[in-house]
Formats: sequence, structure tokens, C-alpha cells
Amino acid sequence: MSWVHCGKLLFVGCDLLSALLLFRLLVLRGSTRSSARVLCGLWLFNPLTVAVSTRGSAESLLAALVLSSLLCLESRRRLSAALLFGLAVHMKIYPVTYALPIALSLTGAPARGRGLIQNLIRCVSRDLLQFAAVSGSVFFALNLIFYCMYGWDFLQESYLYHLTRRDIRHNFSPYFYMLYVTAEHHWSGALALVCFLPQMLLLLLSSLAFRRDLPFCCFIHTAVFVSFNKVCTSQYFLWYLCLLPLVLPRLTLGLRRGLGLLLLWFVGQALWLSPAYYLEFEGWNTFALIWIAGLLFLLINSLILGQIISHYRPAEAQLKKTD
Repeated sequence: MSWVHCGKLLFVGCDLLSALLLFRLLVLRGSTRSSARVLCGLWLFNPLTVAVSTRGSAESLLAALVLSSLLCLESRRRLSAALLFGLAVHMKIYPVTYALPIALSLTGAPARGRGLIQNLIRCVSRDLLQFAAVSGSVFFALNLIFYCMYGWDFLQESYLYHLTRRDIRHNFSPYFYMLYVTAEHHWSGALALVCFLPQMLLLLLSSLAFRRDLPFCCFIHTAVFVSFNKVCTSQYFLWYLCLLPLVLPRLTLGLRRGLGLLLLWFVGQALWLSPAYYLEFEGWNTFALIWIAGLLFLLINSLILGQIISHYRPAEAQLKKTD
């Protein structure tokens, strides 16, 4: 076996590990073992999952780390969860958006009749401090090691680059064309920072709204982050697709509506891929069409997210319904 395939085998192994972690999480959240196997198959036999891992992308490694962190948190093994979360954020920066939902899940609910200061003090629990200390220590220790090895280039390419990143190559992002036509302006770096504002506002609101169900909150977080990011490619979809099996058992969507939304998602991608093909392979100037298709795809993703949120039933609601 050639060494060039070792990385691909590692990523495929992480796909298998992710399916196992999903199975344990689903059973822990009340699914039967038979339905959990079916839901795991939606991840494991997803053509996008297979294609991304076998081409050599490390998204499955991040999926395994994120799912491991969630499993430990749901199992109340907070020390292990903190270690894994610190490692996940070091490997790729996007899991840092889970910090607020995790922090809110580790704090008590605000008490009525108490002042703002008293509720803030009540939120600073021992579990929260321990999680922050351990995950932060892991993250900064790993960064220090790699900084000593590679110097300033490590910090620039791993973190600082994302703040002012202006990827003018075509992608699914609704901001791509705006960043493309303003790339030569001196204020384009500031514009790239402004693009974070809608993303950050939506992440804050979703954290506050869905704090009681951490896996669902992380799914919404990731879908919002990917949809409103400055750069969005197909492999980014795996960041939230690995969490989708945890959400499906508590959806009240009918089969027909669910399949309709899935078809709509694929249609949105097809409409984007058509002008993208003519740009890449035929050399046609289809940038404006790609941008319009990207805006349409954002609307489709927003519609699907709205349907998922409105038809999601937390465990408490399901128990009340059965009672």
C-alpha cells in the first residue's frame, strides 16, 4: 500500500468512528437501536461523506472530534469533553462557535426576581470554570507548541488570515461576488470584517433560543455559520450534516415535506453548479449568475432551517405529548 493513501484511510476510519459516536448519542437521547442504525446509515452512506473523505479532506476528523465532545457532554463527562473540544478548535477554528451554547448548557437558568448581577454570578458555575480552564489550556498549549515549531506563519495561516480573508474564487457564499468586485479597494479588508456581523448576531440569538438542547443548538449554529460564511464550499456542508441524524428523530415533518425540502436543497446546488461549470470549464463570464444562484441557495437554506426549527420537538415536549 502506498503511503499516499494513509491519510485517506485515516479519514475513512473517522467516518466509521463518527457513525459509532452518532449511534451512541442517538441511543442516549432515546432512540431505539434499530432506528439509530438507520440514522447512522444516512451519514455513513452519504455520497458527499464518502467523496470528501476519499479525496483526502479532513472534515471527518473534525466530525469525530465534535461528536466525541457532544457525547461526553451528554454523558456528563465534562473533563473529557473539554479536552476534546480544545483539540477540535485547534484542528479547525469553526467549533469555537459552540463555546457559547456549551457555556449556557453548563449554567443554571436565570432566576426570576433576582437582579442582573446575581444572575450573572449564578451563571459562573464550577462546571463552566473547569470546562473553560481545561479546553483553553489544551488549545493554548497546542498553539504554543506549533508556534515554537513554525513561528508567526502558524498564527497567520491558522487564525489571523480568516479575519480579513477575501476569497474571490467562486463559491456558495452570498458575499463572494461583493468581495470579488471590491478586492482592489483599500477598504475591502474592513468590508470582510463587516460580513461577520449577520453571522455573529444569528449565532447569538440561536444560542439563547436553543440552549436547552445542545446537539440541536450546535446543528443550528453550524448551519447558520456555513450558510452566512464569507466562504462556503461543498465540504463545509459536512460540518452540519454530521449533526443532522441527532435532529431527525425529533422532527414532526411528514415524509413528503421532508423529501420536498431535500429535493429543494439539491435543486439549489444544481442551479449554482450550472453557471459555475461554464465559468470553470468553458471560460464564460458567469460571475453574476453564480452570485444570484448563491443568493437563491441562501434563501433555500434559510427556508429549510425555518422548517426544521418550527417542526422540532424537544424531549420535554415529546414527553408531555405522550403523557
